[in-house]
Amino acid sequence: MLVSRLSEEKARAVGARIGTGLVIGSDQIALLDDTVLGKPGNHANNVAQLAMASGRWLEFRTGVAVLDAASGRIQIDVVPFAVKFRLLTASDVEAYVSRERAYDCAGGFRAERLGCALFECLRGDDPTALQGLPMIRLCEMLRSAGLDVIHAPEDTRAGASTRESSRR
Repeated sequence: MLVSRLSEEKARAVGARIGTGLVIGSDQIALLDDTVLGKPGNHANNVAQLAMASGRWLEFRTGVAVLDAASGRIQIDVVPFAVKFRLLTASDVEAYVSRERAYDCAGGFRAERLGCALFECLRGDDPTALQGLPMIRLCEMLRSAGLDVIHAPEDTRAGASTRESSRR
């Protein structure tokens, strides 16, 4: 699946540069029926995406990879999550897009902000997957790699190590 491959590529690219430590890669796609919705990029596309989603389910697939840069061992998973949009009027869509400008978000909304006002219901085990990084699954993967985030020393939890970002 595309998000698995992209998550792995992101983690391996950073891992090759740093050589040691655990590296996290993630990527996400949004699907409306069988159509992949990319990041809208501009106002008109954002309006069009949300208008299409009105009253319908939007499925998300969020890939996550955890790479041990030293050993090359990698864990990869895809976490599904779905959002059912309430019936939206053209006025609802225009008001939302004008306020949020979620042009860089898969599906054209920010669930952690005003986007939740667009929803009727949610379906899935890990709501953080909707925001682009499935934290419940990530914590499981980190424990499997030997890092229990609850018991880790303070300097390993708050980004004390190098943090790099690879965007595509």
